[in-house]
Amino acid sequence: MPSGDPVALLRQLVRIDSRNPSLVNGAEGEGPVAHALAATLRDWGFAVSLAEAAPGRPNVVARIGRPGGRTLLFNGHLDVVGVEGMRHAPFDAEERDGQLFGRGSADMKGGVAAMCAAAARAARQGLGGEIIVTAVVDEEYESLGTRALVASGVRADAAIVTEPTRLAVNPAHRGFVWAELDFRGRAAHGSRYDIGIDAIRHAGLVLAAFDQLQREVLDRRTHPLLGHASLHAATIAGGTGWSTYPERCTLRVERRTLPGETTEQVMREFEEVRQRVAAYDATLDVTLRHVLTQGPSDVPAGAPIVRALEEAMRAEGESVLHEGMSAWTDAAILNDAGIPAICYGPGDISLAHADEEWVPLDEVERATRVLTRLAHDWLRGEVA
Repeated sequence: MPSGDPVALLRQLVRIDSRNPSLVNGAEGEGPVAHALAATLRDWGFAVSLAEAAPGRPNVVARIGRPGGRTLLFNGHLDVVGVEGMRHAPFDAEERDGQLFGRGSADMKGGVAAMCAAAARAARQGLGGEIIVTAVVDEEYESLGTRALVASGVRADAAIVTEPTRLAVNPAHRGFVWAELDFRGRAAHGSRYDIGIDAIRHAGLVLAAFDQLQREVLDRRTHPLLGHASLHAATIAGGTGWSTYPERCTLRVERRTLPGETTEQVMREFEEVRQRVAAYDATLDVTLRHVLTQGPSDVPAGAPIVRALEEAMRAEGESVLHEGMSAWTDAAILNDAGIPAICYGPGDISLAHADEEWVPLDEVERATRVLTRLAHDWLRGEVA
């Protein structure tokens, strides 16, 4: 494969099934694609290591340039989601009308190919510092890969996460909080309203109160790039039969958070909802449990890495547009570790996890050119 060829690398990556085994039972995981990418990057002149974030699931860490100077980290994930219901072959890397189709083509092997090719091209031009390329596992589930990367001590002066942004600068994205509510009623024959307590009805009352929270509070809590905070019901389960008052009901909710919002704030608002419903119906019996938080991310528009990316885009003839990333990304983990990280890459996030997924090949090449310019100028200190 020619060194620095992003399209050839993209074909290779998409053709390797890397479904996340935490999401897809029996999936082989990221091991095969990680080993293939590591071999390619070694051929391109990188110093490459493989570090397992979980058994059989290695991160690829590849370095090129001069250690000891300025550093720039490129980050992307190798895992993909399931392929059920897809309308085209998921791993054939079919090309049609200037687009490459396949699971993970947009989310986000197009970005991984672009960042790897850009690092190789920039190195040929001569680097004043070091590029660290990190292709990680498990972003689609618990982000074990980037968490392990940070825990191992990998650091850089700044980072680009090459998630699909349609070549827009994405300095911010939302976070999320998952919570579970376990409702307990009293089982009884459907005719015995005098003794039955309907756990599903109680869940409905709480859902109505959540809707009020959304309309009266969250709709008004906004961010200039991300819109307003939001809340939705993820799953609900309960009941045993037509003529039985349901004794149990479990409701799972997801709260999408904005920069500045915390887990404690979200859970406090949920508890206030519980208390309001309990004041309305004294028979309410519900346990509220926090399940998982992934924090939001927000890098100021005037940050050096944002300005550097803007300058590289202009130098390559690209229009500069700022948008917010609707989905969560590993940029939040890097920012929490003290590495200013923003998202920029080829493809459209709306195609992620879809029944038809593709990435425009011209965007992959254009992203590669911009990232090459960024790396060259950043590591030479030409951008403050």
